[in-house]
Amino acid sequence: MKFYVGTLGLELEYDAAPAFAMIRSADGGTIGLLSRAEAAKDGVTAGAAEQHRGVHVEFTTDDLDALYTELSAAGVRFAAPPHDEPWERSMTAYDPDGYSVEFAQGRRGAINPVDTAAGT
Repeated sequence: MKFYVGTLGLELEYDAAPAFAMIRSADGGTIGLLSRAEAAKDGVTAGAAEQHRGVHVEFTTDDLDALYTELSAAGVRFAAPPHDEPWERSMTAYDPDGYSVEFAQGRRGAINPVDTAAGT
């Protein structure tokens, strides 16, 4: 939770530590963080680091390069620095548990939006 609230600056919406916390982004979206011990009660087992990279959250920012500089200075570990994709400019960091946290600049998919009239 320290990573999401302290480092990323998200708001702590609900704190039921150590079992659960809910955080809220600036645009009002929420993310629930369930502890491994709590998930184990439902039979969930710890996954490998490679599995952690298969589950990620995504955020949008207006200035990706400035955010990269800020988070790098805070010691955040990155899988990919800011780079351009055909559909957006993005970067990917890892939270302390190894889950992917992706950041995209502007509206998601805005570089090459889907043409719904053409079906692509």
